[in-house]
Amino acid sequence: HPLQAPKDLKVYLLERNTDLEDPILGPTKTRGDINGMVIKDGYIVAEFGDTKRVDMTFSVTKSFLSTIAALALDAGLIENLNEPVAQSLDLDEFQGPKHDQITWDHLLTQTSEWEGTLWERPDAADRRKGVDRELQQPGTFWEYNDVRINLAAYALLELWQQALPAVLKERVMDPIGASDAWYWHGYRTSWTEINGRSVQSVSGGGHWGGGMWISARDMARFGLLFVNDGRWQDRQIFSPSWVEQIRVPTGPEPRYGYMWWLNTDGKMWPGLPEDSYAALGSGGNVIWIDPEDNLIVVVRWIDRDHVTEFLKRVRASVR
Repeated sequence: HPLQAPKDLKVYLLERNTDLEDPILGPTKTRGDINGMVIKDGYIVAEFGDTKRVDMTFSVTKSFLSTIAALALDAGLIENLNEPVAQSLDLDEFQGPKHDQITWDHLLTQTSEWEGTLWERPDAADRRKGVDRELQQPGTFWEYNDVRINLAAYALLELWQQALPAVLKERVMDPIGASDAWYWHGYRTSWTEINGRSVQSVSGGGHWGGGMWISARDMARFGLLFVNDGRWQDRQIFSPSWVEQIRVPTGPEPRYGYMWWLNTDGKMWPGLPEDSYAALGSGGNVIWIDPEDNLIVVVRWIDRDHVTEFLKRVRASVR
């Protein structure tokens, strides 16, 4: 059941953003065909399609972004995820009523309710639950909003004082043996100055272009890192407790954790383990993790209506 959508992802995005005058802010590319991998007990047990092809992953990028927060926590750059971001950073975006109450936890769970414009895109452009609604107190309302996710990326950039792709490469992707073919893009508008240098703040998705461009093989390695509680061979990449933290359901949206989707009460993927979780992106991009069976399933460009059945069949085949 391959995705029935244009392979030219610029066309795909233009079709989904007809209400915006300038819908494409970051680079796009033509996608490949449906492909994927199944990793069982650390071994490749199935593979189909071109799994080395580098493609956009859309919101799968968010799970890479939250891992940057895990690294910051381990490095002591963040003392407590429940502390206001303004306590760590002196940025205009976190000043004033409500905004100075926004915590790292709010950014990671998409409950910040931040209001403003970042990189020439207002948060209202991605308010999925009503552009003119009354905004709530931080932490009380969940909304999937890429402008606010990009704010999280910008805050982490300022915290690290280093481009996030460089942090990810040095601390995660190189240690797990990923290829050098992946890219993490921002927007043409998302440049800022860090220590006198012009640095691009990356996007947390591909809603308006940009985001993580990566192969299914590298996605599978990333997933395996989580099955192994943040450990790769003899190296602990991030604290094992992070794998527990990302799976704590968000109050207003129990199917969501720290930028990972959860199967809380079996509502996300009925008939599959309730402790399974996934990085998901538009266009049928999936890294699904089943801790009980030590199983990772990566699939790309699959019709979203058939993801659950696909995962159920794969799981049944390896038990």
